[in-house]
Amino acid sequence: MRVFNYASQPSWMGLLAAALLGTSTVQAIELDIEDGDSIRKAAKLVATNMMSYYTGMNPGDNPGNLPDPYYWWEAGAMFNSLIDYWFYTGDDTWNDITIQGLLWQAGENKAFMPANQSKTEGNDDQVFWAFAAMTAAERNFPNPPEGQPQWLEMAQAVFNTQAPRWDTSSCGGGLRWQIFTWNNGYNYKNTISTGGFFNLASRLARYTSNQTYQDWAEKAWDWTAEVGFMTPEYRFLDGASDLTECKPINQIEWTYNAGVFLLGAANMYNLTEEPKWKERTEKIINASSIFFSHDPPNVMYERACETVNTCMVDQRSFKGYLSRWMAQTAQMAPFAYDTIMKRLKASAQAAAKTCTGGINKNVCGLKWTEQKWDKTKDFGQQMAALEVIQANLITRVAAPVTKDDGGTSKGNPNAGTKPERKIPPGLDYDITSGDKAEVPTPQSRQAIYDEASEKEGLHTLQSRCILYYPGFLQSRSFELFYIVSIERLSRQNIAS
Repeated sequence: MRVFNYASQPSWMGLLAAALLGTSTVQAIELDIEDGDSIRKAAKLVATNMMSYYTGMNPGDNPGNLPDPYYWWEAGAMFNSLIDYWFYTGDDTWNDITIQGLLWQAGENKAFMPANQSKTEGNDDQVFWAFAAMTAAERNFPNPPEGQPQWLEMAQAVFNTQAPRWDTSSCGGGLRWQIFTWNNGYNYKNTISTGGFFNLASRLARYTSNQTYQDWAEKAWDWTAEVGFMTPEYRFLDGASDLTECKPINQIEWTYNAGVFLLGAANMYNLTEEPKWKERTEKIINASSIFFSHDPPNVMYERACETVNTCMVDQRSFKGYLSRWMAQTAQMAPFAYDTIMKRLKASAQAAAKTCTGGINKNVCGLKWTEQKWDKTKDFGQQMAALEVIQANLITRVAAPVTKDDGGTSKGNPNAGTKPERKIPPGLDYDITSGDKAEVPTPQSRQAIYDEASEKEGLHTLQSRCILYYPGFLQSRSFELFYIVSIERLSRQNIAS
């Protein structure tokens, strides 16, 4: 995730879509939280407003991308919201756009690592796309055509690229925020990256019954507790620098950190029925009460930024993920149902009351606790409102499927790993004695450079290293190779 100054403009396609819905009325979104049709109607309006920001279906735009100032990861979160929307409502309006966007951004190794995102993609960014793929598998979302990457396969590919990044060289383990050494934040280990990995592993464990995923989920949970990112009271702190062995810890608390661990713990309980996972799920729910106001009661707010008006672009969407994962937790851990639904109902009703902005008087605000439009517009807060409203349909839908219980998505346990990468002619690799990382030989480095000089410069150089030598990317040797390549390509006026 990144932080940018707030600004946004809806696309003309989205405005047209809103017009086609019928916008002659000027009333706010009406929501009867006990009426399924009312919830579906409200979700439709909010989803349409959200999609007014998406331009990936426009001629000349790349499918799966949002315009500035939104980063790539938030588009992955959007597609997850649309999969949920389809599942909750039965409305397939945006299914084709969703399938197109997810497949377009899958990348060469099917693990959501497209070369044109290498300057910004972190572990947390990647896993939000994996969440969308995993949700598609769990919801039996329409499968891609044969010969295209499949939902379960893509989720497995992300897991298989992230597990080798588990870094014991500092802080005793965990995932770094960033994947690539050249990106700011590479030396920061944060809760959302490891939490995302935990969440994905737990869901893969439940879906496939594969013990390896379960073991990794246990490992990620244990490390988060041991390093101190999760407090004894089950509150989740943001992260810390690995240059100081993850001390001191950044004390800021975000809704989505609690949410990502909540659903992971609930999935582990659903899979194992072990008392420890029930206790952990309950304690996260209890600790997350800090994100719900007392007046009005049980309404969610982003306590780290809303009260002081400092929420940046990314942070405006965070409440949506806690809403999404709370709803799914209610299915995975029925003992949590009453507390969760009390909070989701109150938050959805409050969120709907903020949807009085814009020309059509149905654009949603950021601050649900105010129960009126706060004169702000943003893609992320539209998505958050959609998630909390449609989450109240969770009682009307089936639980996530598994491969043994109705799941139709095809998997590939080797997706994203070396067996999936055929080294092209002219490329080879050495195996170092230290960490067995794949390191290209001098001849292979020259071959990569030659291809980069003939094609797209650094984009080609990065994509080839991502695809064929992922272990090389985190080495000092790669940094030197990259710096030298920049200088050489610059002299040829082809660096990008």
